[in-house]
Amino acid sequence: MHIKKGDNVEVIAGNDRGKSGEVERVLPQENRVVVSGINVRKKHTKITSDGGGIIEKPFPIHASNVKKVS
Repeated sequence: MHIKKGDNVEVIAGNDRGKSGEVERVLPQENRVVVSGINVRKKHTKITSDGGGIIEKPFPIHASNVKKVS
């Protein structure tokens, strides 16, 4: 895979095309990456004393949809 954790990347395909961010996590077996601030989805979790409710979380995108930016 051409992307590593900490790399700055730009999205070249999909709803977030043109946006850029830093790679938080790499999933090499699935060929996907998690980029901060990109592909953010709302996840509903059970409310507990620690928190919960609706949280926003970046979900993985396919590595072929991003390119490394210097």
